[in-house]
Amino acid sequence: MQNPASGGPLLITSTIAIAVLFAQTDSGSSVLSFLFPILIMGGLFYVLLILPQRRRRKKAEQMRSAIGIGDDVRTIGGILGTVVDEDEKTFTIDVGGSTMKIIKGAVSERTGPDVASDDA
Repeated sequence: MQNPASGGPLLITSTIAIAVLFAQTDSGSSVLSFLFPILIMGGLFYVLLILPQRRRRKKAEQMRSAIGIGDDVRTIGGILGTVVDEDEKTFTIDVGGSTMKIIKGAVSERTGPDVASDDA
């Protein structure tokens, strides 16, 4: 059995059980009473999980589109390098004298002294 805070099957089952109890107590608006907790859970799911993920993805795409030749980058694998060439979907980075071709999505951040910190 999973922890209810993890959002597993137990949480969904308990939400449905609460909705059924509401539906049984009030016969006049049973459909609304049944759907209300489910709609609330759906709204919370959207606000707490989907919106932040969209914001992170959009911010990462903007960062990758702003990278140009000469910028220092770090990949998701931890490799540090300098961009020496750019194609439609790839970067070629210089890593200590050798070059490496990587997919643009593999760049996790732009590094270097000219990059402003987000901590401020």
